[in-house]
Amino acid sequence: MEGAIIQEGVRQQIEAIGDAEILVGIPSFNNAGTIGHVVRAVQTGFAKYFPGNKCVLVNSDGGSSDGTMEVVKDTTIDDPNAILLHHQIGPVFKITTPYHGIPGKGSAFRTIFEIASALDVKACAVVDSDLRSITPEWIELLLKPVSEHGYDYVAPLYHRHKYDGTITNSIIYPVTRALYGKRVRQPIGGDFGFSGTLARYFLTKDVWGTDVAKYGIDIWMTTTAIADGFKICQAFLGAKIHDPKDPGADLSAMLYQVVASAFGLIEIYPHVWRAVSRTEPVPTFGFQYAVGLEPVSVNIDRMIERFRLGVKELSDIWNEFLSKDTIDFLKQTASPAKKFYMPDEMWVAVIYEFAIAFHREIINREHLLKSLTPLYVGRTASFVIETAESRAQEVEEKIEGLCEVFEEKKSFLLKGWEN
Repeated sequence: MEGAIIQEGVRQQIEAIGDAEILVGIPSFNNAGTIGHVVRAVQTGFAKYFPGNKCVLVNSDGGSSDGTMEVVKDTTIDDPNAILLHHQIGPVFKITTPYHGIPGKGSAFRTIFEIASALDVKACAVVDSDLRSITPEWIELLLKPVSEHGYDYVAPLYHRHKYDGTITNSIIYPVTRALYGKRVRQPIGGDFGFSGTLARYFLTKDVWGTDVAKYGIDIWMTTTAIADGFKICQAFLGAKIHDPKDPGADLSAMLYQVVASAFGLIEIYPHVWRAVSRTEPVPTFGFQYAVGLEPVSVNIDRMIERFRLGVKELSDIWNEFLSKDTIDFLKQTASPAKKFYMPDEMWVAVIYEFAIAFHREIINREHLLKSLTPLYVGRTASFVIETAESRAQEVEEKIEGLCEVFEEKKSFLLKGWEN
């Protein structure tokens, strides 16, 4: 039931506000060290780019114990002159509330959608709470394509370090592009703009007891917007600098939830992706420029060892659904005597064979997807080795090449799906 998860105290705040044009949501969990900067950037964005609008900032918190919600409440724009504002700054309404449901980002987003719906907001955005590179211009770039140009969904476009976002680069971007035909470069980027209409549409979907309520929310939002025909664009935001994550570290929970959501969406939208035969770029807002990026550390030896251990321990599971050629390749690649390398064609075969096995429910789906982790880690190690001396543009060209292989091999997925 719409609005059922909104607490009574928050409902009273909503009634006091009445309605609003603009809303930005910030999901959080123990982000006291970074969220103050994010809140200041959002408030400054409201003041600079939406001075005549009623604006609301919503912090949807997962039970922080470090004072995150207090930081949100206490953070203000200290000096309007410092940000070159000479008009009067209107009030920014703030709502800070714990969310309910499965612990995760998706549950936090659901609360934000509910509040946006209750306020009848026209344009909304969500931004991560650990961002160190957010500027007030992000608020303009995420919201004005909606408020002034009629778009329903604004995906982020950033420059990221070549080893940041490896789940996006190796799986989610190529698969989303090949299946649904839109070249949305950061389908799980974390920072999005969307219309109030789309927020209300998201609330009609019965997904809040699934992995969508965790890390799967980003890919679910992007795919739903594309597949159900909403008007899509992307906005260039500059650098994505946030709390770093080592791509060789234990990302298994995130990988599982994101891929489970992506594969679950393939089950929902076969009538859409089977009809897509080509891909196309989406409109992009924002002035693109080069940015400096913080390095991301990787431990290649640990990643390769994890891959080899996976081949040793999980081959019996993989024999249930991977082809003999794929199994033979993985065993050869795991040999210490062989130069470590996983080519694009083999990686695409792995992902499509996993997707087909997921569809056919050959083995328990959770066991299936969790067995992907060492293969993903191995592919990432191969990518790191191959691009060690490559500049950012060369790395991007390599990712584009991988996307083209996913598109060329899509017929394999279609055939496996139908048989």
